[in-house]
Amino acid sequence: MGIAVLVSGAGTVLEAILDASIAVDVVVADRPCKAVSIATGRGVDTVTIDRQEFGGFGPDFDRQDFTDELVFDLGIRGIELVCMAGFGTILSASFFGAYEGRVLNTHPSLLPAFRGWHPVRDTLTAGATTTGCTVHVATEQLDDGPILRQVTVEIAPGDDESSLHERIKAAERELYPATIQAVLEALSRGEEPASIATIAREASQ
Repeated sequence: MGIAVLVSGAGTVLEAILDASIAVDVVVADRPCKAVSIATGRGVDTVTIDRQEFGGFGPDFDRQDFTDELVFDLGIRGIELVCMAGFGTILSASFFGAYEGRVLNTHPSLLPAFRGWHPVRDTLTAGATTTGCTVHVATEQLDDGPILRQVTVEIAPGDDESSLHERIKAAERELYPATIQAVLEALSRGEEPASIATIAREASQ
């Protein structure tokens, strides 16, 4: 089954996926980043669809053209499952139409709590005592979609955003590859995408 991982940053989640012996066909970046070097060093094909070529990071960014290019590049490679791993570009609805039910994402909170770009900071500001990370099926709505698995991380006295985020990321590096494996097993049995959430949860019990 063709698998793509979408990246934008340091590539620690990508490394965890590769360390779990998940056969990634292509790593796609939206900007030059360390994750591309990691993929290249592990012998994985890489593609950079640079946002700068589509208007950059400001109001001139052409989200639809960027999305169309991504869908095209994944399509010609026969990609069937997409795993976001710290991917920083919000994609247009057409992407989620092309890969309905087959886009996975990981988020550093216990969704549906603390959606958005700063969940760890928001968790601490709210005075929460526990947090965690969530793997879910990504949809057009940010940090929405069926939840596959979650793991809880306790908030320690004196935690700041950096220390807490590091512990969440450690949990994420175990949870995400295991969930991807469960989804792949479900798909290999011919299960429909709509049932993946149930199957992944059952596999964790």
